Amino acid sequence: MLHPPHQSLQVAAVPPQGVPVRERDQDAPWHTEAVCRRDEAGLFFAPSKEPTAARLSREDAAKRVCARCPVMVQCREHALVQPEPYGVWGGLTAAERRVVLARRRRRDLELKKAARSTAGQIAAAG
Repeated sequence: MLHPPHQSLQVAAVPPQGVPVRERDQDAPWHTEAVCRRDEAGLFFAPSKEPTAARLSREDAAKRVCARCPVMVQCREHALVQPEPYGVWGGLTAAERRVVLARRRRRDLELKKAARSTAGQIAAAG
């Protein structure tokens, strides 16, 4: 199996169970709260030449882990901002993250275009 490029998130110490997030160190990085830290990295990263049915099953299992994670949104945003090219992050596969990023780029372009149009209308009216 190929080792994922960001395996270090899986290796660090696991925070104590049963301690509410608000009582833990507020300056700790978001990934210290990640549920996936207790699972095998292989669930979140594909081995080479993985058959489609096995990939879909593995990704579904990884998404179930993400669904119960208290830092899913932070994880997803990290993977979108970096951008992380491999694995399941924040409940999204790499392909799903590419779709989200494309939608964000289109939305940002539309907002910029609308802002320029509004600015032009204000200038013409003034």
